[in-house]
Amino acid sequence: MPYRRRTARTAAAVLAGAVALSLTAGSVSADPQQGHQLEALDRGLVAVGTDDGVFLSWRLLGDEVSGHTGHGMKGPNFHVLRDGQRIATVNDSTNFHDAHGDAEAVYTVTPVGNAPHNGPDGEAEVWAEGHYDLPLDKPEGGVTPAGEEYEYHANDVSVGDVTGDGRYEFIVKWDPSNSKDVSQVGYTGEVYVDTYTLDGELLNRIELGPNIRAGAHYTQFLVYDFDGDGTSEIMMKTAPGTVAGDGEHVSMPQADLDAGYSHEDDYRLSAEDYYEHVVEMLRGWHEHPEVVSGQWPETLEEAFGEEPSHEYPLSDADARELADHFIDDYAPERSDRNDLRNFEGFIVHGPEYLTVFDGESGAELDTVEYTPERGDDGLMWGDYAMSRIEPGNRVDRFLAGVAYLDGQAPSAVFARGYYTRSAAAAYDFDGEQITERWVADSGHVPMDNPFDAGPHGSPGTDPELGDFAGQGFHSLSVADVDGDGNQEIIYGSATLDHDGSLLYSSTDTGHPDSPIAGQEAPLGHGDALHVGHFDPSRPGQEIFSVHEAGPWAPFGYVMRDAATGDTLWGGYTGTDVGRGMVGDIDPDTAGYHAWASIPPGEDDGASGLWTADGEQIDGAVPGTNMNIRWAADMTTQLISGDREATPRIEDWQNGTLLEAEGTLTNNYTKGNPSLVADVFGDWREELVLRTTDSEALRIHTSTEVTDRRLYTLMHDPQYRVGVAFQQTAYNQPTYPDFYLGHQIDWKQVPIPDGHYPAAD
Repeated sequence: MPYRRRTARTAAAVLAGAVALSLTAGSVSADPQQGHQLEALDRGLVAVGTDDGVFLSWRLLGDEVSGHTGHGMKGPNFHVLRDGQRIATVNDSTNFHDAHGDAEAVYTVTPVGNAPHNGPDGEAEVWAEGHYDLPLDKPEGGVTPAGEEYEYHANDVSVGDVTGDGRYEFIVKWDPSNSKDVSQVGYTGEVYVDTYTLDGELLNRIELGPNIRAGAHYTQFLVYDFDGDGTSEIMMKTAPGTVAGDGEHVSMPQADLDAGYSHEDDYRLSAEDYYEHVVEMLRGWHEHPEVVSGQWPETLEEAFGEEPSHEYPLSDADARELADHFIDDYAPERSDRNDLRNFEGFIVHGPEYLTVFDGESGAELDTVEYTPERGDDGLMWGDYAMSRIEPGNRVDRFLAGVAYLDGQAPSAVFARGYYTRSAAAAYDFDGEQITERWVADSGHVPMDNPFDAGPHGSPGTDPELGDFAGQGFHSLSVADVDGDGNQEIIYGSATLDHDGSLLYSSTDTGHPDSPIAGQEAPLGHGDALHVGHFDPSRPGQEIFSVHEAGPWAPFGYVMRDAATGDTLWGGYTGTDVGRGMVGDIDPDTAGYHAWASIPPGEDDGASGLWTADGEQIDGAVPGTNMNIRWAADMTTQLISGDREATPRIEDWQNGTLLEAEGTLTNNYTKGNPSLVADVFGDWREELVLRTTDSEALRIHTSTEVTDRRLYTLMHDPQYRVGVAFQQTAYNQPTYPDFYLGHQIDWKQVPIPDGHYPAAD
């Protein structure tokens, strides 16, 4: 059974703690009377051919909502026209089934003339095949410096209105077939980011260049209207060699040009380059600040557990002798997986930038230095400290998201690190310049010896933000957890307040059967994070997460109060729990369920499925790859299918609802669709997948008629920013800031408080 605490203790004492903020006068400001800046969308009408006619679905816009009814949100009625002739008036939903429709029909939906805002009409032709294929222009493959050939497949997708016409464009990240996890050795191909119209027109292609490694943890691209001009920009990490969508290299700071850096530089390390890098690092040992301060051993021999035998400063010959010893003897003795003679393909030095691009043209709008900075190749981050020596691993874990930090205008958040040092920076863009709003940095986790230490689970050096260290996940989330109107950054087991201070860092007491029995310990790192209103019986939002630290973690899975980080319920497993999910999967039970992929034999062999308030449920655990709102009754469905398996939409009780033949998911065992979001149609989500040959994105939409009337989820601020960060690292589902389930209380659904800037 889940473990419940009567009084959950967290690091909430830091709620009032201040953090040094780098606020700037250039930050974008918004009119507090206008509410959240949201998108001026069109009607989003889709017409889908079915076995018995044509299904139509369209948007109710946020600014059309005037209240609540017994079956949904109050707004305009809609006329439905087929080939110019009215065939229905719909007043209870935003969808319609035309039993007499066919593939040749053209449909129009228009609000009834006396609608409060008389919003846009919608027009659509029929998706005759039951789905829509958006053509893609696949890049040519290439060859790495090691002679390995690679090709491309479409990967993560985001959406934004880059042209200002009210329709979403699709931004596609192309991954080479040799993309890598940060812990994997080897070269990768380059990464491309394309922008397509719904018709398949390639508007621009951004080439990130050789100095951005390919993989889920490296390129987090944010698509959003950051400057409030009615069109979306694209913001992401860049480097020398990055080519914008207009064919021009991104701007390099004058200081980097003066230092001799060039767009012709290639910082990828060969095995020989890495050896020389180690020699240089060891030669400078005596000058390292941690050595000078006495925190680290005075000599490398002592750091390797041996008697000193060389004079310092080291000569080149002595540094090479020690480098040979480190690579050939010390590292393999720590782990037989340490093959540093063949360490290649990583980028551990060179400039790093943050660039905002015009969404339509792909032209660079502004570039600044990337914060948080790398500092080194991971030595200070703990990459050499464990038995598995992994240079470039913990240091190059990137996250990104969008947040309404002031309650009105969107800011970008880019982050680095989560196993040890955790650091995040918030940025604003005013149409011309990127400005830094704040930086939150835990500082490095102190180590007595960077070649033999256990840096996980310890605080960083910053006096206010030290407890931020080690609490990050492979994703982040954004929500107004404390109800002050501003969104916070849920960074896994810790949450940053809207001003960059530490709202809390969650801890709990070690289980009696664990090595940390009775000790207060941080919840620590995990792989799956969900933030939303999952339990309608209690106020506010919840966080469900699973954790990786096994015996040294208080929980393998836990549900927390999002406002305080306090434990609501959870369970100790003593092992890494790698997957977890939430969803409203049972229409006979109130609230969401939560579940985790607990290894057999753990947690007393019980099922890893619970109600939102922690009651354990017998039965098969649903899938954990991704969820989707597909059904008419507002229950949650699951997406299955990884690697070469055909993706499917599964209902926990009713089985397979859709088998998406001819498509694939992404990210190997993660089995992520390219995107799950309310891209068009009614409030339900579309499933966006790559075709098996990556020649197109295939878009599926639900064709089940629903009488539930809800505005587009893209006009809920929490959901909209969730779509923006869904592509980040380990893709996670998106949730609104209200309870969205089969027992929805319509009076509790907020009427959107926003303004909708349109393009000039």
